[in-house]
Amino acid sequence: MGRGRKEVVAEPVDPTAWMLNNDVAEFILLHQKEVLYMCMLGYTFLHGMKIFKAAPKTAPVSYKLVSMILACTGGGILVPIFLNGIPVPLANDAYPIAILTSFAIHHYFPIIGEVVDLSPWVKACIIVFYECVRAKVVLTFTIAANSSIASSLFSFPLFGPIMCGTVAGCGGAFLPLNKGLDPISTTGMQPPMMTACMGATMLHLFLNTSMSEGIIDAKEKAHLHLALFFIATGIVSGLNLGAIKVKKE
Repeated sequence: MGRGRKEVVAEPVDPTAWMLNNDVAEFILLHQKEVLYMCMLGYTFLHGMKIFKAAPKTAPVSYKLVSMILACTGGGILVPIFLNGIPVPLANDAYPIAILTSFAIHHYFPIIGEVVDLSPWVKACIIVFYECVRAKVVLTFTIAANSSIASSLFSFPLFGPIMCGTVAGCGGAFLPLNKGLDPISTTGMQPPMMTACMGATMLHLFLNTSMSEGIIDAKEKAHLHLALFFIATGIVSGLNLGAIKVKKE
């Protein structure tokens, strides 16, 4: 009687599926190429704003261009070298195109950068694009380092992937290498450095410990929370929404 029956295995119910099943998550996770390219343009544009502000007015065009390339792809250059891979600007043609486009906008139409800097709403949108790309970069290189580095003391490599993820999220601050430790010599670690380190640490420990056991699509959900963390801290830092420091007399 029961030979022809097949046992129906119920698929596990995901109580947190709502995190990923919405348009906001689809945008933040950069699943669509069109959204990815738009955010890459915002990422390089925001880096360009910093470069053109810091560069001397008499600086040649080549200096600004090379500085912008290193700032945009610093982590994508250093980490693949650590892991014996191909640097991002050589492996992905989309990055050089986005960098050159943003550079042309800043060089030929500097008023656009000034308008973005004056409008907090527009700047907040650019920051969202920037942080979405940065979260994807930190996630990609943290996971890549975890699979490339052999475990030693623990059951999984601990510090190597965290260091690679941190450098991926802020490596451009230290390039070119003649800067040395100047970026942290006076003011300490800047917000992008601290958030990259914290994000890479939380991401790596979550995915490689029992914290992610039983969680469906743990990687995607970790990516979403990492991006939201970067966006929140990026907006607070970029728009100067933090607490005002009171000078003691």
